[in-house]
Parts: sequence; structure tokens; C-alpha cells
Amino acid sequence: MYLVSFHLPDGKGRSDLLKNKEKQMKVKISIICCVLFGILATQAQEKKWTLRECLEYALENNITIKQSELNVDNAAIDKSDALGNFLPSLNAQASNFWRSGLATDPITNTNRTATFRTSSYGVNLGITLFDGLRNVKQFQRAKLNKLLSQYNLGKSKDDIALFIANSYLQVLLNKESLKVIEKQHEITLEQLKRTKDLVDAGVLPQGDLLEIEATFADELTRIVQAENAVLIARVGLAQTLLIKDYEKFDIADQDYLVPSASILNKSIDEIRSSAREARYEVQIAEQNKLIAEKDLEIARGAYYPTLSGSFGYNTSEVGNNTFEAAGIDPDEPFTPIGTVEGTGETVFSNRPNFLLREVGPTPFIEQLYQNDALSYGLSLNVPIFNGFATRNNVKRAKINVRRTEFQLEQAALDLDSNVYQAYLDAKGSAEAYEASLVAVKAQERAYEYAKDRYDVGRTNAFDFSQSKFRLENAQSNEVQAKFDYIFKIKVLELYFGIKLADIKL
Repeated sequence: MYLVSFHLPDGKGRSDLLKNKEKQMKVKISIICCVLFGILATQAQEKKWTLRECLEYALENNITIKQSELNVDNAAIDKSDALGNFLPSLNAQASNFWRSGLATDPITNTNRTATFRTSSYGVNLGITLFDGLRNVKQFQRAKLNKLLSQYNLGKSKDDIALFIANSYLQVLLNKESLKVIEKQHEITLEQLKRTKDLVDAGVLPQGDLLEIEATFADELTRIVQAENAVLIARVGLAQTLLIKDYEKFDIADQDYLVPSASILNKSIDEIRSSAREARYEVQIAEQNKLIAEKDLEIARGAYYPTLSGSFGYNTSEVGNNTFEAAGIDPDEPFTPIGTVEGTGETVFSNRPNFLLREVGPTPFIEQLYQNDALSYGLSLNVPIFNGFATRNNVKRAKINVRRTEFQLEQAALDLDSNVYQAYLDAKGSAEAYEASLVAVKAQERAYEYAKDRYDVGRTNAFDFSQSKFRLENAQSNEVQAKFDYIFKIKVLELYFGIKLADIKL
């Protein structure tokens, strides 16, 4: 039997032990927090932007789009203004004045030196009953203008999205080109090591090694240039997106497959017809023409008379003391008004001569009721001659209608031309891409043949380097043709009416 003995620390030792454990636990927690923070910070810095994220961010933050959205808001306000023209105008007024000096007493209607206070109140309502239907035309024009601003906003979004997509594909193109050079550079590095061994063994001449080393150095230069091209394209895309920390900005590394070319199976007339219905260029020109025609109708409305109706309620109040009868004058009950010629007898008025006494002002509300009045009526304004202003405005509106008709015609012609050009570009890029694939396969076979001959000493390093350079050039052309084909196919799909947000890369 074994006896195991151990000693527990005393009270002080146990306390120190607990404190040490707490310190160790705090240190561990601090280390874990630092590690987690570092991981999160690294992940935040290494965020890779997809094309979808770039498009959504641009549509939300682009200044041009924000300005177009403000134009839509402003058009909505104009429409509200046009609607308000149908409603009556209602205004209220109130005034309060003091006048000191010689003035007409509003109570006795006599002139005397004093300070008078008067106030007046009124409500007036006016409405246009007929103005040559200009209010109706203004409202219709406001609706057309709001739709136009929405078309302009849609065009701005399409233009920005297409520009972002092109910039994004440019970054991908430069990255793929860099990968091609780096891959070839790895092959060159292996070939350099092998050639060096063969030269050291006396199998190959020193010139072959120098040729491989020159190719190796040239590839290093082109790698630097390709890396710089990637950086420039990446920074350009970030600045377009208004991302300030563009040095850390990068896009997601994805393998973008070649899209289906089913759009090329459609006829050019079918694509052109769809483009006229879907593209904003023609719709904007059509709206401008409709607005110009509405402006012409508004200008012609000035030939017609204007009929307006009005209604008003007004009242007033005086803050001065008033006078009231205090009984008949006992000394002179009736006021003498003259004498009888011949007899000299005094003639008195048949109205009693009352004595007046000054009292406080009439109550405010009572005065408002006593002094109120209504006014209402119609007003007709018939234009007869205004210095040819109306006639000239109509002529200007007619000219503007003709101008917008030409602009609409030109927009349709430009769209047809752009669709046809996009169709030819897409077909040409498809053929170029197919040709680049054939060229890459041919150069790969040529390179393998040159490599086999070089390995057995049947060819020199210069010819081998030229074969490798041609392969690298063919691969670079294939990458460029691929992304050029992707972009031009997407442009053609846009003309066909597929929104960029629905286009998949």
C-alpha cells in the first residue's frame, strides 16, 4: 500500500495562488481578445468586392445618380404646384393702426386733434374659373416632366452600372494577364535551374544559359508592369465607387465563365425593336417631344380670356371712446336752424337737441358684428393686344416642337446605329475569342515540341524562348479576347432590354 501525502498552502499562500490564477486568466482573455480583434481587422481589410456589390454600392452612392434622384423629387414638387393651381386661394389679413394729430373721428365723423386706434380684419377667397385650360395643360406637363425625370434617372443608373461593369472586368483582365505572366515565369525559373545544371555539366553552351537568364529578367519587368496595371485598374474602380480607402480595395477572385451567345441567334431587327421599347434614349426624346407639344398648348391658352371669382369678408373695430345721448338739453330742447324772413321768428329743428356724454368704446366683438361686410363677384380679363408677346411665344413653342421632333428622329437613328454596332462587335469578339482558343492550342503544341527538342539539345535557347514567348502572348490574347467578349455580349443584352441588375456574369 502506498501513502500519498501533500500539503495545502496556508491562508496567505492560498490567497496568493488565487490572485496569480486571476492574473493568468485576465492575460489569457486579453490575448484572446487581441487575436479575435486582429482576425476581424484582417477580414475587414481583406474584403473582396463582387461585381454585384460594386453595382449596388455605386447605385446607392454615385453623385450623378443622387442628382438625378433630386430631379425626380423636384419634378414631384412641380406636379404638386400644378395641382394646386386648380384650388382656390384663401388669405386672411389683420391690421392695427394708431394715428395722432388732426384726424377724422371714426365715431362722430368730425375732425379733431386726438389719438385714434383702429383695426381691421378680413378673409379673401379667389379662384380661377377659366384660363384657356392652361392650368389643365400645366398639370399634364408636370406629369410628363416627372416621367421624364424618372427616365433620366434610369439612364443614369444604366450608364453608371455599365461603366462599373467595364471597370470591374478591366481589373479582372489585368489580373488574369498577370497570372499568365507569373505562370510562364515559374516555368522559366524551372528551365533556368535545369539549364544551369546542364551548362555546368557541359551539355549545353553558356549562351543558352544567358538567353534563359535574359528571358527571366524580361519576365520580371513585365510582371512589375502587370502588377502596376492591376493596381491602377483597381484604384480607378475604387475611385469610381467613391471608396476613399482605395489602397485596400480589391475585388473577388472568381472564375468568370464565357457567357452563352444565344443573343447572337436573334435577328438584328428583333434586337433593334426591343431596344426602342426598352432603352431610355428614345423614351427620353419622346417625352421631350410631348412636353414641347404641351408647352405649345399652354402658349396658345394665352389667347383666351380669363374668368376669376372672388369672395371677401371684412370688418373693423375702433378703440376710442364713444358718445351717447344723456337726455334733451333743458336750455335748448331743439336746435335752431334759422329765422323767418320778415318776422324774425326763430325756426327750430323738429329733432330734439340731445346732450352727449363720452363713454368707453363699444365692446370689441359687438363692433366686429356691427362693421362687417361681404364682397363677392366675377372678374373677366380679355386679352386684346400685348405687343405680340403671345403670338411670339406660340411661334417659339412651335419651333421647339420641331426641334424635339428632330431630336427624337436622331435618337432613333443613333440607337439603331449603336445596336447594329454592338451586334457586329459582339459577333466579332465571339469570333476573335474562338480564334484565340485555337491559337493557344496551336502554340501549346508548338511549345511542347520546342521544349522536347530543347531538352535533347536539338534546338537552342533562343528558339525555345521565342516559342515560350509566343505561347505567353497567345494566352494573354485569349484572356483579353475572353473579357472583351463577355463585355460586348452584355452590352448587346442591355440593348435587347435585359437590365444590368439581371445580367449574370
